Amino acid sequence: MAHFFHANEIAKVAVEIERKGRQFYNRAADAAQSEETKDLFRYLAEEETKHEEIFSALLERLGSVELPAWSNEEEYTTYLNALIDSHALFSGGLAEKYMADAADEDTAIRMAMSFEKDTLLFFLEMKELVPESEKDAVQQCADEERNHLRQLKERLNS
Repeated sequence: MAHFFHANEIAKVAVEIERKGRQFYNRAADAAQSEETKDLFRYLAEEETKHEEIFSALLERLGSVELPAWSNEEEYTTYLNALIDSHALFSGGLAEKYMADAADEDTAIRMAMSFEKDTLLFFLEMKELVPESEKDAVQQCADEERNHLRQLKERLNS
């Protein structure tokens, strides 16, 4: 019997990613030394809250979706699980360990860049699973994650 992914399951993961991202950014803002970095981390925490609200709103609207044409159920399930498990925010407390061990702002910024990249990849895959009517919202969040990555890189370089 074929099992179809439920897009709302994927949206639940997106909500969790954003929730954990907000927690990370709030901790990073508290630990940051410079006002510029504190402000950036506070801004990014607000952005994570905004994305969490977007994905929470999607939960009720989403149902079953078909797998991408290039994949079978087992292959895609394995891929999505690997994508989630390898996300910087879900790597068995790795984000917390990095934050605890972070000796400087550069380390926190690099960690933030890592999970922004992981989140961007997740959202691009998520976009393939949601109905056409929801793709724009997911793409908007992906575009914003891309912008966050650029902002973090600029801060790292300054």
